[in-house]
Amino acid sequence: MAARPTDGNVAARLGIVASLAPGAIAIAEPDGPPQPDGSRSYALTTFGNLDERSDAIARGLIAWGVQPGMRLVMLVPFGAQFIELVFSLLKAGVTLVLVDPGMGRSHLVDCLSGAEPDGFVAIPKAQAIRSLLRRRFPAATWNVTVGGRRWFWGGKRLDQILAEGTKQREQIDLPRIERSDPAAVIFTTGSTGPPKGVLYTHGTFHAQIDRIRERYDIHRGSRDLACFPLFGLFDAVMGVTAIIPDMDPTRPAEVNPQRLVEAAAQWEVDQAFGSPALWNRVVRWSHERGVQQPFPSLRRVLSAGAPVPAATLVELRKLIHSEAEISTPYGATEALPIASIESREVIAETGPAAAKGKGTCVGTRFADVQWRVIEIDDGPLTDISETTEMPRGKIGELMVSGPMVTQCYVVGTDQNPLHKVRDGDRLWHRMGDVGYLDDRDRFWFCGRKSHRVTMQRRTLFTVPCEAIFNAHPSVYRSALVGRGNRPNQEPVIVVEPHREEMPRSAAEREKLKGELLELAARNPLTRRIEKVVIRDRPLPVDIRHNSKIFREQLAAELE
Repeated sequence: MAARPTDGNVAARLGIVASLAPGAIAIAEPDGPPQPDGSRSYALTTFGNLDERSDAIARGLIAWGVQPGMRLVMLVPFGAQFIELVFSLLKAGVTLVLVDPGMGRSHLVDCLSGAEPDGFVAIPKAQAIRSLLRRRFPAATWNVTVGGRRWFWGGKRLDQILAEGTKQREQIDLPRIERSDPAAVIFTTGSTGPPKGVLYTHGTFHAQIDRIRERYDIHRGSRDLACFPLFGLFDAVMGVTAIIPDMDPTRPAEVNPQRLVEAAAQWEVDQAFGSPALWNRVVRWSHERGVQQPFPSLRRVLSAGAPVPAATLVELRKLIHSEAEISTPYGATEALPIASIESREVIAETGPAAAKGKGTCVGTRFADVQWRVIEIDDGPLTDISETTEMPRGKIGELMVSGPMVTQCYVVGTDQNPLHKVRDGDRLWHRMGDVGYLDDRDRFWFCGRKSHRVTMQRRTLFTVPCEAIFNAHPSVYRSALVGRGNRPNQEPVIVVEPHREEMPRSAAEREKLKGELLELAARNPLTRRIEKVVIRDRPLPVDIRHNSKIFREQLAAELE
């Protein structure tokens, strides 16, 4: 039998899991409409089948001529096939290019063109568009069509690749992969500028998986409601069954909570990963319908992408098992996970402080993470000697180092000098976040560096200021925006009321503005804010989590 990938390949973890429990269910995906009682049929993939098919596809790619190190774009909807293809490409030594298709066509094409791909693994619609834009992808000659027919764009169909790999099972060895080898190019959300392509090595993924499993005590046999695609991949290599819910993962804020409840009940899920926007919708839905504890089996909830308010955590705890843990990992595409905090600590201690403008505590570091807060600088810092460390309790920008911290951008390389700092053999990443470390070595997030509002004698940070306005019962969320240029910006607070609290007349609008300005005047953090804008539509947010506010867009609207 042909050799399996070496331990350097993160996909080798799937083979280990499959050898321990080949018949256990790796993925359950809906394949029919829900029945009147909420149950539905699911297409099941075992760990053994996932490992064998991904082996065969990898061999088929190699037989066709795909070489280790080639970059192939993945444009396939999230689901069992997406997971299978990711492992197939990793086993073949390919560098995956992953991008959120919902970021908008212009950003999408620019990102993919900048990645200089050797080919596309994509559904027919994406292949057709790629073919029409072939001048943007001159090297993309290795194209695999997934599902449907292959038309005029050439390449191979996935079923042809699979058949060839199955036939040559004994003749083709999978390549030797080292932990330092490239595994993926993953794009940032673009919440603070054009999306950047971050290079992940196999070692980066290994470091992420090990620390997530250890910190959250995740064991084989758990059942995860996978509401975020990347975590569905982690499930497979941790021996966890990924239950794929009936939802659009690019629009978590529009999820139908009833579908999550039905899937959780049918599979007795004990874990779920979702964005704050998703859990906020679940909490509101439960309140509106008077649903009591819809997730009684859920013992572990993970939520990332933005801080989860203490009030939401209080309500969410009522919906799940009484002994469950709700954790919020902190990090970025370039460095994840960095820190984490559990809901009880937020509810009892850090949440009340956050509501008073102290910032949002993201918790304590993961194992092997180093961090420091340095004096804010908008320019490049190439060496650690150019930085000035801030004392505890003083706001600065955060930099981090560790095995899960990526080393460079490969698309948007002009950003490397602005984010990467050399320290001998070690590399630090500047997170672009501002905040401070407390006397317990916890980081308190105060917003993005680029979002701070700089006035002549004062700098305002978004998260502490917004907390004062968010305390008003009519406010769902708010955004501090600077009008004009530094250091003479005018601070403006843009408010999104709760839907049911939206002002219905000019008089109601002015009344709400007056109340918010009164709140601002009573607090030293916000007393310099004298302009409030009541927005009659949702604030613009990122595609990936529906949680990060696009303040640059709001600033442009205010001009």
